[in-house]
Amino acid sequence: RRVPRRAAGRRCAPMQPDDPFDDHFRTPTAARRERQSRAGASAPRPEAPPPSDGTDPLARLSGLDRFGIRPGLDTIRRLTAALGNPHDAYPSIIVAGTNGKGSVTAMIDSALRAAGYRVGRYTSPHLTSVTERFTVDGAAIDEPALRAETARVFRRADALSATAQPPTFFETTTAIALSWFRRARVDAAVIEVGLGGRLDATNVVTPVAGVLTPVGLDHQAQLGDTLEAIAAEKAGVVKPGMIVVTTETHPAALAVFEETCRRRGARLVRAAADTAVAVRGRASAPLIEVTTPNRRYPPFRPALAGAHQQSNAAGAIRLLETLAETGLPVAADAVVRGLSEVAWPGRLDLVRVPGRGAVLLDAAHNPAAAAALARYLRDTFPDRLPIVCAVMRDKDADGIIDRLAPCASRIICTAPDTPRATAPRTLAGRVRARASLPVTVEDDPRRALDAAWRTAPTVCATGSVFLVGELLAALRGSGAAAPAGARRSE
Repeated sequence: RRVPRRAAGRRCAPMQPDDPFDDHFRTPTAARRERQSRAGASAPRPEAPPPSDGTDPLARLSGLDRFGIRPGLDTIRRLTAALGNPHDAYPSIIVAGTNGKGSVTAMIDSALRAAGYRVGRYTSPHLTSVTERFTVDGAAIDEPALRAETARVFRRADALSATAQPPTFFETTTAIALSWFRRARVDAAVIEVGLGGRLDATNVVTPVAGVLTPVGLDHQAQLGDTLEAIAAEKAGVVKPGMIVVTTETHPAALAVFEETCRRRGARLVRAAADTAVAVRGRASAPLIEVTTPNRRYPPFRPALAGAHQQSNAAGAIRLLETLAETGLPVAADAVVRGLSEVAWPGRLDLVRVPGRGAVLLDAAHNPAAAAALARYLRDTFPDRLPIVCAVMRDKDADGIIDRLAPCASRIICTAPDTPRATAPRTLAGRVRARASLPVTVEDDPRRALDAAWRTAPTVCATGSVFLVGELLAALRGSGAAAPAGARRSE
C-alpha cells in the first residue's frame, strides 16, 4: 500500500504492521489523526450507507439543477456544520477567476499528486457525468460512492429543513465534495470556485493558499458589469493570512486584488511580475523553461495546449512553491512532472475519430476564452478550420463570433439539448451580420459535426460547455474518445 512521500521535516508517523487502514483509503491513520487534531477535527468513523426512502439520491440531486443559483453562504455554512465541518480536516487551496481557473486547479492537483500527496479535487462544471466533479488521487468518485455520499448530505439537509432553506444543486455538490474528501482522508483539497467567489458555496472553506486567475466580463447579471466589480467578487475568497497568487495583469482588476489582500492581511504574489517563461519550439507543441525568484525549472513540454496555458502554468508553479510554508512542500521534479502529465478534457482537446477525422473540442464560452482559442487556431491551423458553434442565450455571442470568425473557413451553427441554447437559426443570423463566410445550420450537434467533416478532415467545436459535453459523450459512446475528467452551468 502506498504512503504519500513527505519532504524532510514534515512529520509523518512511521507505518507499523498493525496500523489500522481503511480498505479503500491508504493514508496512515496516525498521521491522519495528527493532521486532523491540528485542524480541530476528528477522523470520521466508517458508517454504513444511510437508509433509503426509495428516492434515488442522484435523481434528487439532478432535480435540484432546475432551481438555479442562489448566491450566499448561510445555507452551505449550516449544512457543513451539520456534517461536522469536514473541510477543517485537511488544508484547502482555492482557485477563482473568470478564465483558466479549471486548468490551474488541474495543474495544482496533478503536481501535488506527483509529489506523493493524496489530493481531493472539486471542479465545475462537468462535461459528461457529475462524478467528474469529485476526484481523489486523480480518479473520479464511482457512482455507488457518490450515491451514498449524496444520501448522507441529504439526510443532514432534511434535518435542517425546518429552519434553513434547502440547498441548491451547487451547494449540495460542494457539501458532498468536502464530506467525501474527509472520508477519503486526503492530504489536501484543491477547490475551483463555481461562480464569482464572495458568495459562492466554495467560500465556506478557509484556504491556506489560492490563485486568482484573470478577470473578464462574464456572468455580469450576478457579478457586476465592470472588471472592478467582478474582481471584487472574485477576491471575496481571500482570507486573513492566506497566500494569494494571481496571474492577472489588467491594472484595474489587479488594483482590486492588491487592496483586498492589503485590507485582509493576505500576501499577494504577482506571477506575471516575478516569473519568466521562455518558450522554444513550435507554437503547437512548445518547450517552456520557467524561472521564478525561488527556482529555475528544467525545460518541459506542458501537457495542456495553448499559449494562455503558459500564464496558467506560471500561476500554478508560484502557488506550488508557496505551499512549503503551509506544510505541503513540492519538489521541482514533481512540479515539472505534474504540469507535463496533467489532463483537462474539453479544452483544446484534439479527438481523433477513426474513419471520420479529428475534432478540436474547446469549451470557450466568453470572448476572452474565444480569443485564447483563436490565437491557438491561428498558430496551429493557419489555413482556417470549419467551426461548429453553439452559444447559450445569456452569453456574449457577438464577442465570441468576432474573435472566432477570422479563424473559420465556415461556421455551422447548432444547439445542444438545453433550453438555454440560442436557436441555431438565430445564431446563424448573428454570424452573417458580423462575418463574411459560409454559414449553415444543423439543429443536431452530431449532424453539425458530420457536416463539418464533409468539408475538412480536422474541425473545431466550441462556444459552449454543453456543446462540448454532448459531443464528447457521443464520441465516447462510439468508442472514439477515451473517458476523462471535468459540466454544467457555464
